[in-house]
Amino acid sequence: MMRAPVCLSFAAVLATAGLLPICGASAQDAYTVGVTAAMTGPASATQAPVIEMLRIYVDRLNAKGGINGHRINLLIEDDQAEPSKAAANATKLVRQENVVLLINSSFSSTYGPVIAEAKRGQVPLWFAGAVCPKETHPPKADPLLFCSTGFDFSVDIPVAIKAIKEMAKGPVKLGLVGIPVPISRIGVDTAEKLAATLGMETVDKEFIPPTAADYTPFANKIKSAGANWGYAYAPWPAEAKTFEALRRLGWTGPYLAYGHIQAEDELARIGDPGLQVFMANSLFQDNLPVHKEIRDAAAGKYQFPATYGTEGWLSGRILEQILTKTGWPASAEKVTAAMSSLNLDTQGIRGGALVWTAENHLRTKQYYRFYHYDPERKSVVRLRDWLEVDVTD
Repeated sequence: MMRAPVCLSFAAVLATAGLLPICGASAQDAYTVGVTAAMTGPASATQAPVIEMLRIYVDRLNAKGGINGHRINLLIEDDQAEPSKAAANATKLVRQENVVLLINSSFSSTYGPVIAEAKRGQVPLWFAGAVCPKETHPPKADPLLFCSTGFDFSVDIPVAIKAIKEMAKGPVKLGLVGIPVPISRIGVDTAEKLAATLGMETVDKEFIPPTAADYTPFANKIKSAGANWGYAYAPWPAEAKTFEALRRLGWTGPYLAYGHIQAEDELARIGDPGLQVFMANSLFQDNLPVHKEIRDAAAGKYQFPATYGTEGWLSGRILEQILTKTGWPASAEKVTAAMSSLNLDTQGIRGGALVWTAENHLRTKQYYRFYHYDPERKSVVRLRDWLEVDVTD
């Protein structure tokens, strides 16, 4: 069977050269969904794998006839995590392509102009694989903004700081790591304030540019400040490279980071039990049926390790449910209504269902697992099973 291709913009074709042909299907006969994402540039390590797996999922749907008898035109525009490019992409997708749904998967610095364009066109905007903005949170979510990404600063930070307090064997002096974009800054600043309420001292905060070539100067500041715990809330490259730089300097303290899509492979590569991660998605070592399905789908089509694919695969399943509920013909208004009553079985990728309501476009419950590398077992091991957190504000 000839597979029905996903539509890609010229910029995205350059970013994913050789993966797919450009399609010529009529938009009038399809669900047109737009994406502005960091397919290249400093954020691509975290964002591109999500959108590439979403593309694969959509391609599979189209090969089987699409949704409700209509294919999905997935228009992917590369913004390189630059606000001006994201703004231009959003304008093109909303005003020229008339998308019924817009997806953002990039740094939070791109959010302002993309949100503004979505609101101007009254098109729902979904953050997939990108950090969730506060406007998606309960008790009164913005009617047009939604987020499915595993991590969220308002829930992640309290869980992380409380976990450090529980694990610490003495007074805690924190070295905090972020990058200079809005939500990472908010997360790190929130961590500092919450840590103080629990009797922990923050001795240094480093906001490391994503383009940094050498993490040693930042690690040296953390070490010199006397930090005995590290906590990072940033994309994985900044989290991991700062930890590795600290170790090269002889720092021996424990270090907690959010487990982004690279975490499973990276924990094994780094092989240091002091690097601990907490994360919302299960690991492939669980060997669930959904993990096999992702591996099979990725074979020969995915330019990243299959273990990077859970967030993108979950995004594909969300999109499938949204469009199935939307029906045909589709409109932005109907898509928004379908999104406001999402209840998705995550098939073990998360600790429970992903639920959106009219007031909560984030999730009603969040689930976390904690992991680190065990040198004796020579494998990544679970430190704590699913921790369930009610998401109410």
